[in-house]
Amino acid sequence: MAERKATVERNTLETQITAAVNLDGTGAASLDTGIPFLEHMLDQIARHGLIDLDIKATGDLHIDDHHTVEDIGITLGQAFHKAVGDKKGIMRYGHAYCPLDEALSRVVIDFSGRPGLTFNVEFTRAAVGGFDVDLFMEFFQGFVNHAQVTLHVDNLRGDNTHHQAETVFKAFGRAMRMALSEDPRMAGVTPSTKGVL
Repeated sequence: MAERKATVERNTLETQITAAVNLDGTGAASLDTGIPFLEHMLDQIARHGLIDLDIKATGDLHIDDHHTVEDIGITLGQAFHKAVGDKKGIMRYGHAYCPLDEALSRVVIDFSGRPGLTFNVEFTRAAVGGFDVDLFMEFFQGFVNHAQVTLHVDNLRGDNTHHQAETVFKAFGRAMRMALSEDPRMAGVTPSTKGVL
């Protein structure tokens, strides 16, 4: 496979973000967003997806985290879309279940070229470490719209909000790792009956 790396810069009146990805990395992450709990979750994507992430973000955090979290999702989605290229030879579909103590989440992803998000997570608290967990849906919505993937996220059980969120992001990383893996039986072939994704 060709090198699957990309860097995207996105600047608005609300945020300035640079996201670099290496889909065939080692799980290294360099994160500077001003939002510690989000960085903890992004690190799960890198480590469990074996995807190198370098994300720098400056945003209007004096208002709240909303614009920065959403725009990181958008920029990261753009970087993934650029890095994955024509999708020839990839598995395309990925799925994972990940537990953390009492919590269990399932994530299923399809690099379909069609943005779609189903997000079934009922957090037991509104915030963790001052972070509004409602913003995770905004992150994933921004990501799927710009990565052009179909994504199903289900937290199947959990009492601890930190654990719920962490299982979601760990499963997301593992599902991405599967979907982006090379399929030795489909070398050079687009994994679609339409011939294009």
